[in-house]
Amino acid sequence: MVREIVFDTETTGLNPEHGDRLVEIGAIELINHIPTGKTYHQYINPQRSVPEEVVKVHGLTEEFLKDFPVFDDIADDFVDFVGEDGILVAHNASFDMKFINYELQKSGREEFSKDRVIDSLEIARKMFPGAKNNLDALCKRYGVDNSSRTFHGALLDADLLAQVYFELMGGAEPSMLSNSNDNSNKASNTFSDFEVERIFRKAREFTLSEEEEQAHREFLKKNIKNAIWLSDELASSDK
Repeated sequence: MVREIVFDTETTGLNPEHGDRLVEIGAIELINHIPTGKTYHQYINPQRSVPEEVVKVHGLTEEFLKDFPVFDDIADDFVDFVGEDGILVAHNASFDMKFINYELQKSGREEFSKDRVIDSLEIARKMFPGAKNNLDALCKRYGVDNSSRTFHGALLDADLLAQVYFELMGGAEPSMLSNSNDNSNKASNTFSDFEVERIFRKAREFTLSEEEEQAHREFLKKNIKNAIWLSDELASSDK
């Protein structure tokens, strides 16, 4: 059984060492890449102002956040949710982990090690080199509905990422729905009808735009000598 915590954060800026702070954490528990229904969500008082340009991104103002607990008061709850066995999954994980670990260290708690972190952005870049791989682009590519994403929100983005991550991992095998009493299938009773439908749907088809196809060809030319995928161009150059 693989237990993962897909999570996202919202902050006051880009760098905690320059005074920026967390303002929101949203997380979703997965078992074998499938949501179990367990979530964690918390707004956080950053004890500082929130720049106007950042409010335009996530909509969280200093006035709204001032009555929520500071990170030190919620740190144990988040760490307990992740648990000793949880693998952390985030999109552009280095950004989120920079803030999480800074706050943990600042509050005298143990930081999460790098070997417990998976970056879905790195996976997407390897799968789709040269293409856009932000969360919105991946939602579009995999047919994940992100129409409610008018603002960046930690729990909403974690939910979207959980669906995208499922696709990046290649979907689930039908055996994951086995009714076996074996402990490896503990998650089978948590699957919703929606998740079952997604597992058994027909194979996905992707249509590349001319821009994405050209970007991919340029990537191959730059990184792979005599790539067989460019055999049509190589044949033309030999004539």
